Amino acid sequence: MSLKLSILDQSAAASGRGQDETIRQTLALAQQAEAWGYHRFWVSEHHSHPSIVGTAPEVLMAAIAARTQRIRLGSAGVMLPHYAALKVAEQFRVLDALAPGRIDLGVGRAPGSDGRTAQLLNPDRNASERFPQQVMELQAWVNGQNLPPSHPGHNVYAYPQSDTAPAVWMLGSSDYGAQLAAHLGLPYAFAYFITDGQGADEALQIYRETFRPSAGLQKPSAALCVWALAADTDEEALRLFESRARWKMDRNLGRIGALLPPEVAAREYSPAEQFAIERLRESALIGSAATVGRKLRQLAARLEVDELVVITWTHDPVAQSRSYELLAQEFALTPST
Repeated sequence: MSLKLSILDQSAAASGRGQDETIRQTLALAQQAEAWGYHRFWVSEHHSHPSIVGTAPEVLMAAIAARTQRIRLGSAGVMLPHYAALKVAEQFRVLDALAPGRIDLGVGRAPGSDGRTAQLLNPDRNASERFPQQVMELQAWVNGQNLPPSHPGHNVYAYPQSDTAPAVWMLGSSDYGAQLAAHLGLPYAFAYFITDGQGADEALQIYRETFRPSAGLQKPSAALCVWALAADTDEEALRLFESRARWKMDRNLGRIGALLPPEVAAREYSPAEQFAIERLRESALIGSAATVGRKLRQLAARLEVDELVVITWTHDPVAQSRSYELLAQEFALTPST
């Protein structure tokens, strides 16, 4: 199986570093990803989140598009219930004009925020119930198609039009997204890193068994979004992982903040936390490039996916960059032409 490797960068905040610098680091990482030969570079959308400061993927994608030539760029994803589908289609049609044939429009139903923030973004509390209809509208507008005469959007188009169009992806961490992606004939990305793998087998099985071919996709196409960290040695990876581990422990207690340096994050845990942290370390995709590469290949083979989208959080951006560089070497990635 030929395995594609891509990146999802969430612009994770780090203590002692300005949030503006974090956004610029995402931009720099995208340029490096292209040079290393990664297939895609995706950015996420979160709101009022102290840990993840990327709030406007379409703006960040435009900056990345201006500084890259080959790598595919995408949102993972646009939280569609916050917005009008027409406006999202227009934004991504502009992006496709800037980077023809390189744009992925990943959409999700989750708020990417807390309930109060979500209501400020869209006061309609029932907006998520219209998500399937929004996705169908988005598909039509993104692809330059006319909506039915009975639809209020009949004879309304998203400009600019061109010979290429963004590829719409369905993102999800449950059966819901899998079912909708299959029904609409869309590629599907499962957020393995959110569920720690729970539900992945079931969601992917549902997607493949119920998939209906569409004009844009004739057979199921699934990717897995995973959290992984590689370093020059297993020991160094474990040290760097302390930042992520502490963040997860604190989040479980309702404390959400920026990533801490490994030496600060590794402060003493309570007995209950120590038990949880040991289980977390055992299951994490961390280690040397060879160790992580083996685990990633085994996971991809077990779930029968041909693309992994890797997320890596480190307090030091140099360590994050090194992790992706090591994985590019491990998987013998080469820049496309």
